[in-house]
Amino acid sequence: MIELEKININNLSLWVQQAKNQAVQGRVIERIPPLAIANPSWFAVHICCESGVNYSLGDTGCVFPLMSVIKPFSLLYLLEHFGGEKVSEWVGFEPSAAPFNSLEQLIADNGYPRNPMINSGAITLADKLPGKDANTRTQLFCQWLNQIAGCQLELNEELLNSVRATRSLANLAIAHHLIKTGHIKNLEIALDTYEQICCISGNVQDLALLGNLLACNSSFINSENRNIVNTVMLTCGLYEASAEYAVKIGLPMKSGIGGGLLAIVPHQEAMPAASGAIACYSPALDSIGNPVAGLAFIEAFSSGLKLNMNH
Repeated sequence: MIELEKININNLSLWVQQAKNQAVQGRVIERIPPLAIANPSWFAVHICCESGVNYSLGDTGCVFPLMSVIKPFSLLYLLEHFGGEKVSEWVGFEPSAAPFNSLEQLIADNGYPRNPMINSGAITLADKLPGKDANTRTQLFCQWLNQIAGCQLELNEELLNSVRATRSLANLAIAHHLIKTGHIKNLEIALDTYEQICCISGNVQDLALLGNLLACNSSFINSENRNIVNTVMLTCGLYEASAEYAVKIGLPMKSGIGGGLLAIVPHQEAMPAASGAIACYSPALDSIGNPVAGLAFIEAFSSGLKLNMNH
């Protein structure tokens, strides 16, 4: 494993260019109008090393909604507030081979969400966030992230209005089943909270700073909780492609339909300088919903720096 802070900038530029060339194979999501106008060739990457060294390339000024990339952090937030035993009563930590919005999977599992990275699990956890209503929950959660990660995330109200206007029928069906099986208490608050936290937005630097919460040793986050989140990301973070990339790239990752992709190089006592977070933004997605150029970049980057935890 090569230390993250010793990256060759020429290699980095080459990997960015190669990744950008892959973007033509993907498509920008069309279901949510504000996301549909993104330029498929946009690409940005920000790398935060535990040592404090940073690298930034591409369209780094782009602000995008975290969408599903927020899911590891709602899990982390609840683990920090309630502990692993309580959280595992609400949601499992098992991989799913079904699509991220599968109702069939939830029914087969008797209404107990398979993991927090799919919509049933994330909606269930949104129901458990502290706060009396969706607005308060989102505000408290966003403040907590900004405070401990040092980022500047904000709720994108325009996008939220669009998400509400085009509410996913699959998510509604999932929420109804969760109510029926007693896994959530309030359908409207759970769905509204889920939609709001998905519309929390920032740039690649903000996302990388968030990633550092999972990559680095800190006095803020319980290391056991960090390990739980990283393990769930490794096995469940890229939807049905999770297992393939767990072998191929071997880093905990989470993607979102807004084009965000986060990869974690977890802290290791033997090589603390090797750890950090890699955040990418590339809005063109593959058929599963993962950013094409982001994955191509992380694959080249991980291979070039021998970061794969399996090797």
